[in-house]
Amino acid sequence: MQTLVICIDRDNDLGDKAGVQTPIIGREAHIDAAVRLASADPEDSDINTLFGGIRVYDELKEKGTDVELVSFAGDRNVGVISDQRISRQLDDVLSRYNPQEAIFVSDGAEDETLLPIVQSRIKIDSVKRIVVKQSANLESTYYILKHAFNDPKISQTFFVPLGLAALIYAIFLLARYPEGAIIGISAAIGIYMLYRGFNLDESFVIAREKMKQAFYAGQMTFVTYMAAGLLTIIATIIGALELWGYYTTGGGWYYGLITLVTVFINKSVWWYVSAFLFAIAGKIIDLKMEKYFCWRKLSPALFVIAAGFLLWGSSEYILSISSLPSESTAGSFSLQYFIYSVVLSIISALAGVKLSITGNREK
Repeated sequence: MQTLVICIDRDNDLGDKAGVQTPIIGREAHIDAAVRLASADPEDSDINTLFGGIRVYDELKEKGTDVELVSFAGDRNVGVISDQRISRQLDDVLSRYNPQEAIFVSDGAEDETLLPIVQSRIKIDSVKRIVVKQSANLESTYYILKHAFNDPKISQTFFVPLGLAALIYAIFLLARYPEGAIIGISAAIGIYMLYRGFNLDESFVIAREKMKQAFYAGQMTFVTYMAAGLLTIIATIIGALELWGYYTTGGGWYYGLITLVTVFINKSVWWYVSAFLFAIAGKIIDLKMEKYFCWRKLSPALFVIAAGFLLWGSSEYILSISSLPSESTAGSFSLQYFIYSVVLSIISALAGVKLSITGNREK
């Protein structure tokens, strides 16, 4: 045989709707399959593909070409499973007829994704797309959109912000505070954009896998990481509530952005430090149980404590000299607190450096 006319039904409408087994070989078999499919679902576009293949077959026959017509169907689960099924059928037909060239007949972009698979096995001389004239680009557009939205990266980028905005708006409407919906939606979308912009997806995936491993391995880090996460949420809520209280009483224009951010830091810093220490403590306990512990593992905890002293002391001093009527000690006492916090942070950092150097020497 010289030429093979190939029709593709990637999602197996022929089998699921008409009960036709593939491969379908020959003109009469195709007419029978097309009629059965049209009887089951007159709107199915694969009917056009079958009759299109018959037309191409008749045209080549009239020219005296040695040609055969064959159709392949995949599986309802479009993807690897359906493509493998079509590949096996194609290999079987090619080994039986040994054609020299092929003409590919399809009803749109979805079936044409099989072109590379067919081309890897036989030379394709022509591609014939059979579409309804009134909507020539309809299926291709639908398939492109469907394929795009099936991609997790695209669907998450598109649907998550819209779904989050709708959910926040519904919550504020239920609370009879629609004005707060604008603030909530803006904050949520802003956080999401920062999350995507800083490419934190991979970090969260790694953290999730570590939590899963810690859970199944019976490690202490599972509990301490959960505690650290809860403390982080508590810290954020406490700082946000304090900031919101001053913002609603005086407004951002009255206190200034720096002062309000300082309020947030001052009220939440030790909660964040506690969260980090919980996470580090769990890791140290697991290392101790596994007999991999060394003193160098304590240095991150000391650096976190040093950072906490610096942030707390500086925020205390900034609030004491600002126009904010804060609860912090005013005047020289706040300056003393700042100096003490700097000294304590240096001592803590030096202790961390000492442990790190000692640990490296032990190696």
